[in-house]
Amino acid sequence: MQGPTKPVCHVDEPCEAPARGVLIQFSRNGKVAAEVKTTQTGRYAVRLQPGSYAVKAPKRRIGSGLTPRVVRVPRGRIAKVDFHLDTGIQ
Repeated sequence: MQGPTKPVCHVDEPCEAPARGVLIQFSRNGKVAAEVKTTQTGRYAVRLQPGSYAVKAPKRRIGSGLTPRVVRVPRGRIAKVDFHLDTGIQ
């Protein structure tokens, strides 16, 4: 997801939207291990070896970036991680 999507958010209106077409980069030991682009619905899937990865959206420079910034892939399991992209709208 990404947000805020407008300068003033109201309780009865959503202030977040799917992060469409966002490039997400997973790095380990300073090297990019994988890149994936989100779909029109903001979803993504990527295969990674077990371990910890730094995560960023390299083409998005506005706002505080992508959170979480570090993810851990467990051995022998599928991990689901939801990211939030700060749009920088204030």
